[in-house]
Amino acid sequence: MTDPNAKTGVKTLGIRLPDELHAQFVLVAGLDGLNLSDAVKRAVELYVETKRSEGDFAERATAVLADIEREAEARRAAIQGLFGPPAQAAENPAGTSGNRTRKNT
Repeated sequence: MTDPNAKTGVKTLGIRLPDELHAQFVLVAGLDGLNLSDAVKRAVELYVETKRSEGDFAERATAVLADIEREAEARRAAIQGLFGPPAQAAENPAGTSGNRTRKNT
């Protein structure tokens, strides 16, 4: 069920931290004048930027994208398989019929 008060384009993230790390996080965020939500957002932004700058990141992302494309194609084929082969009418030129009659001679 969706929260009617939730902002669009924003996700809520719940995390579990050990007590000691949480206490340190609260202290550091407070020293920087940040609430925990803003501090988490900054931490996630820093993490994403750090990962982007890794040498093999683009290669790994490209491999994941290729996997997604393969999976999408397999799903597409499975869905098309539910409906059987394409209609035969598409194979015959316009105005012709697939049924031919023989003349009796």
